[in-house]
Amino acid sequence: MQPNPSYLLEKTGIKLPLIAFYDAPEIKSFEPTVTPNKTGRACMFSFYKKWLEGKTLALTKDNFGCGGASNHLFNQPLRSHQAFIEFLTDEEGLKANHNLMDEWVKNTKPYQPENEYILYGPLKMELYHYVKTITFLVNPDQLSMLMIGAQYFAKTTDPEPVIAPFGSGCMQSVSKFKDLNVAQAIIGATDMAMRQYLPPEILAFTVTKPMFENLCQLDNNSFLEKGFIKQLKKVRKID
Repeated sequence: MQPNPSYLLEKTGIKLPLIAFYDAPEIKSFEPTVTPNKTGRACMFSFYKKWLEGKTLALTKDNFGCGGASNHLFNQPLRSHQAFIEFLTDEEGLKANHNLMDEWVKNTKPYQPENEYILYGPLKMELYHYVKTITFLVNPDQLSMLMIGAQYFAKTTDPEPVIAPFGSGCMQSVSKFKDLNVAQAIIGATDMAMRQYLPPEILAFTVTKPMFENLCQLDNNSFLEKGFIKQLKKVRKID
């Protein structure tokens, strides 16, 4: 039985479409699709408005959008290791020195595609078998609700249910998870390079399929029907 997020979305007031990261052997099932302009540099989040139109971004190892996606999603770096270190440290100022950046890069594992196409766009439940992660686009109030939801079924011996790792927007969408079979979430859209493509109040809450399925099991015995969320909605004047 497939998970159904309808109740969760209703109670949290999440209106923006859920965005799935798919790894698939074909793209026809995902139409309408869009692709980056091969002559430019396109962040996957620059297609945000296309997602709102119901379109799905299709990427391949030959048309990957930007250098970061080529590296982190297809494991094909476009710069030498040293040039990458210098770019991130000297040009972008993301670490205090080359050694720290070198250490981080060496400990960062790219996603390994299983199929020809990586697609990023609205969740289609009929294509759920191709899904690797699902992203909720949320405001801070909704983020707090999902964070509580992520803790709801977690045991103290489980891996941390919610993490907020340093990395690019595309990395936070999939490759910063150590194990996609573990129920876990990432607080994302914290990469300054991709923030320009989202409304200023929107963050990402990206979940593995096991976490998504946990969230979809929340019912009227959970916090979604209790005092804290009701008080928050009252203050925000939300019905």
